[in-house]
Amino acid sequence: MTTHKPSTAAKQEEPSVGIVSPNQVRLFQPPHVLKLANGAALGPITIQYETYGRLNAKKDNAILLCHALSGDAHAAGRHAPEDPAPGWWDTAVGPGKALDTDEYFILCANVLGGCKGSTGASSTDPATGRPYGLSFPIVTIGDMVECQKALVDHLGIPKLLAVVGGSMGGMQALEWAVRFPEKIQAAIPVATTYRLSAQGIAFNAVGREAIFADPNWKRGDYYGGEAPASGLAIARMIGHITYLSDKSMHEKFGRELRHREEYAYNFETEFQVESYLRHQGQKFIQRFDANSYLYITKAMDYFDMTDNFPSLRASLKRTRAKFLLLAFSSDWLFPPQEMRDIAGALRANGADVTYLEIKSDYGHDAFLLETEEVTRAMKPFLRYLHRGGHGAHRGAAEGGVL
Repeated sequence: MTTHKPSTAAKQEEPSVGIVSPNQVRLFQPPHVLKLANGAALGPITIQYETYGRLNAKKDNAILLCHALSGDAHAAGRHAPEDPAPGWWDTAVGPGKALDTDEYFILCANVLGGCKGSTGASSTDPATGRPYGLSFPIVTIGDMVECQKALVDHLGIPKLLAVVGGSMGGMQALEWAVRFPEKIQAAIPVATTYRLSAQGIAFNAVGREAIFADPNWKRGDYYGGEAPASGLAIARMIGHITYLSDKSMHEKFGRELRHREEYAYNFETEFQVESYLRHQGQKFIQRFDANSYLYITKAMDYFDMTDNFPSLRASLKRTRAKFLLLAFSSDWLFPPQEMRDIAGALRANGADVTYLEIKSDYGHDAFLLETEEVTRAMKPFLRYLHRGGHGAHRGAAEGGVL
């Protein structure tokens, strides 16, 4: 997602969790391999993760934070003092923040299929000694959650206080609620959906086509040579447009030109918005793998909680979790109506549900940018959970709009 923040976010950057170090664990060692949704078997699997705060003696304060498409395990703090920027949700993870590390033990893991330490297409296939490339099996959101569950078990956590995630991370939170209902007390899906729409699949498909068309892609076998940087940059530019709103783009860029007052009447990058998107594409190729982009977007395409169920309500029948659902008014990638549909299905099942729609002009990226509003919603809900579900947690948020 984008890195620009409203002024409120800058005020909350301190205090921080400080310097953090990534960890790795090797799971699903043969013969106890992971059976994937497509029937293939995979193992061993390396999962990279980070933790913030401390697990208490009762082990009842653990929160799993799930990242979005372009995220990773590094959610907060810095790996070194000279790092130019902290983790992707540093404004929300730390002492006194929405995910308060003075109170909770926060766990964030890079998803299966990722490229930041967890097993994916760029990892070495133990059978060949070479990167998997396209021989890596297709994975799903459910497969990612199976790996997270194995990690939670490895860390000796009997039950999670909550699973929190925005965008694709919200899909994982929903999947946790139905796949492992006994393992979580609450789910906090943010700016997400219960199934990717045709429009969402279309945007992902065009991004993948951009990568396929790059001559350096070589059907995924580009490791050791030049990466398909142009294709991945274009894919990121396409995706990035969906994270913003028309109003936020107009206010930030309008029709402003770069370095001139009149049109150049050529194909140079002359509009500010063009320059911004190119910059985002160039930044992305420095930290992400093109094949991982293919696999993760495909996993999002396949996500549909109503698969093999007659309705959304039926698919959510098994969950026992309490829910806090956060949507954003200007999010056109995962519109608030989709979150309202989830809330309605849960309520029809008698679940404990709080749905809040936060007014924002930031589009889909609002879940990263509207720190104050997210904190106002999340902190009392988590406090309510941690003291055993007693007392009110909705407070001033009752009514569904912030």
